[in-house]
Amino acid sequence: MIHNKFWQAFFALAPIILVFLFLIGYFLFIFTIFSRLPEVENQDGAPPAQFFECVGFLIAGVLLLVLISLSSFVFYIIHAVQNPNLRENNLLLVWVLLFVFVGGIGQLLYWVIEIMSKRKDTIAPI
Repeated sequence: MIHNKFWQAFFALAPIILVFLFLIGYFLFIFTIFSRLPEVENQDGAPPAQFFECVGFLIAGVLLLVLISLSSFVFYIIHAVQNPNLRENNLLLVWVLLFVFVGGIGQLLYWVIEIMSKRKDTIAPI
């Protein structure tokens, strides 16, 4: 699984794509709340049921984002530790610190620099 191209690409791209999708969903949630504000003010104080439905989707999105981000973090830590090229140049510590402090962007950079560029070097010409 560590050397599978699909999972490498998925764990590199999914956290960043999910963050953008979550931000779009969050702004739609805020827009829905403000567009229904007159309805809430005219009621007896009970919020509309649609508000709670939106909160449920928001919480589910946050949980999915956290699960995918942690999975990506663990996947790329394991991949970096097993990468023999990083031990030769002492870059293992640098990449692990990037994963910890920069998060999804560090994992995307690792995928592009250490996996995609090295994959092109190892392909033999026909």
